[in-house]
Amino acid sequence: MPHCGFKAMMDRTNPGLEPAAAATADSRDEVLTLAGGQAMPVRVYSPGQRRHLVGYGAPPAPVVLHFHAGAFVEGSLDSGAVVARLLMQAGAVVVSVDYPLAPEQPFPRAVEAGYEALEWAARQRRALSHQRAPLLVAGEEAGGNLAAAVALMARDRDGPPLGGQILLSPMLDVCVATKSLRDVRAGPVGCHWADGWRAYLPRADDVMHPYAAPGRSMRLAGLPRTLLVTAEDDPLRDETLGYAHRLCEAGVCADVTRLAQATGWPRSYTHDAGAPPPWADEVRDALHDFLHADPPVARCTA
Repeated sequence: MPHCGFKAMMDRTNPGLEPAAAATADSRDEVLTLAGGQAMPVRVYSPGQRRHLVGYGAPPAPVVLHFHAGAFVEGSLDSGAVVARLLMQAGAVVVSVDYPLAPEQPFPRAVEAGYEALEWAARQRRALSHQRAPLLVAGEEAGGNLAAAVALMARDRDGPPLGGQILLSPMLDVCVATKSLRDVRAGPVGCHWADGWRAYLPRADDVMHPYAAPGRSMRLAGLPRTLLVTAEDDPLRDETLGYAHRLCEAGVCADVTRLAQATGWPRSYTHDAGAPPPWADEVRDALHDFLHADPPVARCTA
């Protein structure tokens, strides 16, 4: 597999941040009104008192627009809370989006709603964190697809400048044909992800649209620096690493974290057993390093 100078194709062993940081944080629910009048709930997570320290030399907390998992057909603000809270514990203000689900609302409804949420977050940046706060997108599984698509849209539409994108086990290969998927006996028939793709993209001509399947996009230059997170047992590992390689070839920084431990991803992204999942510390550290890089990495590094 090509490495393309990936910065972090290795195990992360430093426990780093203390999970107790979440004890000082809070969240609140709001409702956005989309074009056409549809209501879309969002949940805002704020990392304690960080915003009040900006005047004393602390950098403003990044604002991260987050999309939950669910193969495009399921999921909610509650099921996305694990990753949203890890982003918050890593020091970000998180706006988690309850985007429209297929098959009732297929492509492009979710990604257009996501882009509207990005524009809203940009307008609300000062209220959320600080007028100088960097703005990022993030998502896991189907949410990683939507985050990647919204980043493409922001580039193409001259939208809000992004300080980065964070993609955890993103669904990017509409063919469902990678080796890591075959290893878990997933394929085009009777597969959770294949069924999700069919519900999300009911029209054959949508399959080639770059906002529907960013992994097929032929133009990746100009995207923001990217953190991609996967694991050895992740069925979406190969498409994650493949996208990282293509980003790097396009001149975009691709910083990859690949966990060696068993994770149960992407199903365990919705872990709700009370205690944090066993992979939480490692992922939180990777998120913190990426969010608070000083100065931010601007290209692929060895």
